Amino acid sequence: MEFKVFLRKNDILTMGIYMRILIIEDEKKLADSLAQILRKNNYLVDVAYDGLDGEDQALANIHDLILLDVMLPKQDGFQVLSALRMQDIQIPILMLTAKDHVQDKIRGLDYGADDYIAKPFDTQELLARIRANLRRRHVMLEEDELYFGDIQLDKTNLLLKTKWNQITLTLKEAEILELLMSQQTTVTTKELLLDKVWGYESDASFNHVEVYISFLRKKLKYVQSHTAIQTLRGVGYKLVEVQDV
Repeated sequence: MEFKVFLRKNDILTMGIYMRILIIEDEKKLADSLAQILRKNNYLVDVAYDGLDGEDQALANIHDLILLDVMLPKQDGFQVLSALRMQDIQIPILMLTAKDHVQDKIRGLDYGADDYIAKPFDTQELLARIRANLRRRHVMLEEDELYFGDIQLDKTNLLLKTKWNQITLTLKEAEILELLMSQQTTVTTKELLLDKVWGYESDASFNHVEVYISFLRKKLKYVQSHTAIQTLRGVGYKLVEVQDV
């Protein structure tokens, strides 16, 4: 017997499914503790322990939210924040700091921070602020359904649909297809798929990507779609429309 799990949009946000958070914090014990808490709440987490590494990871633009400490080695949080906004990285950024001065808050917000919380903070308050910022971003940027050619991706219920049929996707299949559909006919590299779906710290390889692409191709065939996933050898994948399936 096959069991299908259907998730509402708010359930997905509450559970952290699909959501990847970058922690930029030089206090290693605190950073690792935060990462553990977030992972227990079903978020995918990457960690950087200095400003340069944090900026480099953030510029990949694969995260849904950034927790950014102010006092960092190599370059401080304000410099990281400013650099990201200058590069038009619009990921929500929540500033973490031991300072609770009004001027620091004003400076962070003026530089483009979305929220601000002073250390020491209550874990439940931090999680609530994360959820609130993710909800705002979801309302602003996300659509429940994506379209390409004759296919429709229902992200709320994890369904791949055509006018002829539909099939349930796994979470990773849905994430991969969402990336491909958001890129439209632009090539999506294997590196981007690995970073976004599996994360920097994962042991996953290109073989994992290839396996899931194979799964998606079979499901596209099942729903009788004229959309195909084209392989560009040594580069990545893109969606194309074909006449015969």
